[in-house]
This record gives sequence, C-alpha cells and structure tokens, in this order.
Amino acid sequence: MPQAVARLRPDGRLVVISFHSLEDRIVKRFMRDHARPDSLPARLPLRADQLPSPRLALVGKAVRPAAAEVAANPRARSAVMRVARRTEAA
Repeated sequence: MPQAVARLRPDGRLVVISFHSLEDRIVKRFMRDHARPDSLPARLPLRADQLPSPRLALVGKAVRPAAAEVAANPRARSAVMRVARRTEAA
C-alpha cells in the first residue's frame, strides 16, 4: 500500500477490498495513519496553515455487500471495501 500511495496522483483514489478481518484491520490502520498529519511536539508555536497536511483523505465509510450481493455470491459476505483520496501533500 505505501507504494500505491506513492504512485497516486493528487486526487487519485486508493480502493482496497479485503476479505478477512485481519486484512481489513491492516488496511484500516494504514489509511487512518496516513489520513492524520505527522505528529509534532506539544506546545510548538505553529499556525494552522503551517501544520503538515496528511497524504490521504478518507472517503466515506467501509462498504459491505448488500444482501442481494451475498445471495448471488456467498463468498462476498466477508468483503469490505475502503476508499481514500490522495491529497496535494507530498
């Protein structure tokens, strides 16, 4: 995933579908960590425009298959799709 984020252009979308809870946890933590700006020392005198911006922006919530999809394809029952958008930050 780090290589995928590095290859994305600004406003590009990173879409990941996981089929196992452990995979989903890895994806969720990766996207969450990259959607937060880098941590800075506490009480550092910076204005809001000087704060580093995150590399990713989360798009919506996790998407799970509908009942009709699971009925048509039972193996899809555990699928989870997560989407993030690449920001202008380098």
